[in-house]
Formats: sequence, C-alpha cells, structure tokens
Amino acid sequence: MKRRLILFILSLALIHFLPLPVNGSEPGVSPEVVQQASDHFDGSRYFNPGLPQTPPGKQPKRGRPSWIWRFIFGSEWPEWPEIKNVSPEPPPSVRVPKGVLSVIPVGHATFLIQMDGLNILTDPIWSDRCSPISWAGPRRHREPGIRFADLPAIDVVLVSHNHYDHLDLPTLNRLAEKGTPHAIVPLGNLALVQGAGIPSVEELDWWQSVRISPDVTVTLVPAQHFSSRTLWDRNQTLWGGFVVSGPSGNVFHAGDTGYGHHFREIARRFAPIRVALLPISPFRPQPSQDPLPYSSGVHMGPAEAVQAHMDLGAQVSVAAHFQVFQLGADGFDDAVNELTSALRERNLRHNVFFAPTPGKVIMPTRNPTETAGPTCIEMDGLNR
Repeated sequence: MKRRLILFILSLALIHFLPLPVNGSEPGVSPEVVQQASDHFDGSRYFNPGLPQTPPGKQPKRGRPSWIWRFIFGSEWPEWPEIKNVSPEPPPSVRVPKGVLSVIPVGHATFLIQMDGLNILTDPIWSDRCSPISWAGPRRHREPGIRFADLPAIDVVLVSHNHYDHLDLPTLNRLAEKGTPHAIVPLGNLALVQGAGIPSVEELDWWQSVRISPDVTVTLVPAQHFSSRTLWDRNQTLWGGFVVSGPSGNVFHAGDTGYGHHFREIARRFAPIRVALLPISPFRPQPSQDPLPYSSGVHMGPAEAVQAHMDLGAQVSVAAHFQVFQLGADGFDDAVNELTSALRERNLRHNVFFAPTPGKVIMPTRNPTETAGPTCIEMDGLNR
C-alpha cells in the first residue's frame, strides 16, 4: 500500500504541475460562447435539469474517483479477467453507399458508424488505460474490436464529453496523424480537441445541429451526466449524446448518461430511431434482499437502459460501456447477465437489445414491425 500511495502522490503532483489536460488546452467554456444562463448552464457551470443543484458558488470539488481509491487501498470490487488471444475481425468496408447503415462496436463507447457514404467514429479510445497518466488508472481488459491500422478513413469524430474513457487525447492524436479532418464536441471542448491536432472542430449546445454532408446531419442531444478532467474543473464543459440523421435513418449515440426524461424527448424529436447505442455499466448490482433498485443518476444499469430503449422506441439497441474498463463495482459478466434478465422481465426479445461482439458488423433490418427473425444481423466483415 505504501508503494501505491507514493505513486498516487507522484501522479497528483505530476498532474498539478503539468499544463492540463496533457497534450491539449485547458478545458472550459470557449471564449466565443456567450455566457448566458440556460436550463442547463448557470453562467459558469453546466448542470442536469431536474436534478438537485448546488447553490452557485458552492459547487463541490470533484470527489475521489473510485479507481483512485481502489488503486491505493484496494477494494471489494470483483476481479475482471483480461481477454487475450482473440482473433481480430476482418477490416471494415472502406465505405458503405447511400441508404446503407452498419455499426461496428470497437469497445466501451467507441463505435464505427458507416452510413450514407460516411465513416463516423464515436468516443474513440484505443489506449491501454483511460487516465491522465499512462502507467496508472483503469486498464483495458478487452482489445479493440477493430485494429487501429484497419480503420478506414474517418470523416467525423463525435466526442460526447471530456472524461478520459470518452475523450482520449492519445487516440485523437493518432486519428489526426491519420488524416481525420473533423470533430464535433459539446460546448467547452473545442480547444482541447483542437489541441490534439484535429483541424476542424465544431462545438454544439444541446439540440444544435451541424450538417456533415449534403445528406447527413449530427445533432447534440441531452444526457444526464457530468464533466471533469482534473480535481478542479467539474462541470465547466458540457456533455451530451448525438443523433446522426441521414437517408439510412437515425442513429442515437447516448455517450454516458443516467436514466431521465430526455430519452422521451429525443424520441419525440427524432422518431423513428433505427439504432440506439446505450450504456449498461457501471452499475451496482442489486442485493437480493434490497427491494429498491439502485440508480446513480449519472450512469445507467441494464434495467434502466432497457427502459431507455422503450422510451426511445428504438428499432434495435446495442449495449455499450461494458467489459472493457472496470469503472464500478459490477463484475465482468454482471451487466450482460442483468441485461438478459431485464429483457425477459419486460417480455422483450433478446435481439431488440443485445450486447455485441467487438468487431462484428451490425446490420439493422429495414422492417421494425417484423416479428419473425431478428431486427438486426450481426455478421463478419462486409468486405469478405
């Protein structure tokens, strides 16, 4: 424990004295953004409408991340296995034509969305750890479903918020070197992502849209979460999800979020949603003797994600945020097992909301009312 404590103190000192975030600019609301109060911004910090708020000027500093506590003192968290020697899937298609949609899970919240001639990457992270330092912090338990070298040319990167498991600067640096030209981020994250080398970055508020091709539009939509990259910048930048709309349909990437009324509002504005990418972890498994479900407010467990799927009226939902980085007290298989149970309790078929195989191509069918057969097809690479 003494060695861990020394390493932790050194890491805090390193983080304090280096310009932060590493390899990027200091986070915060961009100077170009008018400091105007809204239903989720009080003039200095963002917040979740409908949740209890701290009075202005008394916002708490970020509490200790659970991985830091576990790193120093150990914990009762179950041990996760490391998945090794998995044969890589075939490289993705270079592109898909207009009217075609495929989704390839890479792992955690990273998905390659290929639709209507575009390649779109969500919350990309190929790093071994999601942390401000490379030698400590949550480590990857499952290799990415697509090798970085096998990625096709990426047209747009969507970054949902600034947490290290969603905004990974080393990966953004690699994408910039690979020629990725464009990123879309919530308010306050422009300078940080530009600092990673992405030449064109647009930042949006909730419900704002940007056209990324003549046929495809990206809209930032609400999420129930928070932001921070240091101990002193909590909620200085916005968070959100994305809806990508084109001839092939609407794809919803939730990012990281708790369960809330925003799912119904997203459905009202964007129905029908052809594919929803919904996080199912971290969560606290419910003890059998506890009659009340556990909710963190800023993350969803499987049961809440199933309710979100129903609120959205999604044709098919794909689980995200599981079995890659251990960020909570759930065991390696808990989220997947709980998802199966939650679907059974709601009398929903297993193929309307499933935990995907990293690297497998997901091809949703066109007929959401079809009752025989799957609502999507998980298959090997399209270019086989």
